[in-house]
Amino acid sequence: MNSHITNSQTHSHGIAINKVLKNTYMLLGMTLAFSALTATLATIMQIGPIVSLVLMLVGFGLLFVVSKNANSSKGLFWVFMFTGVMGASLGNMLNHYLAMENGTALIMQALGSTAMIFFALSAYVLTSRKDFSFMGGFLMAGMIAVVIAMIANIFLQIPIMQVVISSVVVLIMSGMILFDTSRIINGGETNYINATVSLYLNLFNLFIHLLTLLNILDE
Repeated sequence: MNSHITNSQTHSHGIAINKVLKNTYMLLGMTLAFSALTATLATIMQIGPIVSLVLMLVGFGLLFVVSKNANSSKGLFWVFMFTGVMGASLGNMLNHYLAMENGTALIMQALGSTAMIFFALSAYVLTSRKDFSFMGGFLMAGMIAVVIAMIANIFLQIPIMQVVISSVVVLIMSGMILFDTSRIINGGETNYINATVSLYLNLFNLFIHLLTLLNILDE
């Protein structure tokens, strides 16, 4: 009797996890498409660096709004607002690269590499079912170190330091994809809106720093 109840609970738990995973990937795909649309519009509008910075700051402010409304239907509206604003904040950076002779190729390479890394790491977690929760502390420590290094390099302006920073961010974001996907399939994250935002930010940062690295290596 107890074994039957346990098996039933395990089955129900598995269904719930699969639902979160399905909803997360569906929402992630839609928000990425919307983000690409707003990025394209911002590029066409030729927004400047100040507007891009303001949009990014607004985007991070919206993170708190999304988190507050993650358990209600309003959360869907706010997650699209957040990803739309973050996409638009890339307008100035994308125009910078598009003005370069090989800029379009660099952007496409960065997009392709981001997609490949995401699909490869996600597939690995989904097939292996490994628990990567142990990486949380290392990843957080790494992000703190990177932020400090970024702030320092604003004043130091050391070219090789940018290569190191972007390389480390690519590694950390790859680790975050493993960590966040693992949390979903192991029941650590049960809210698909929060899960979507986490994976979106991983991909957002991964794309930016892959683009930076490709540009530096191409010079």
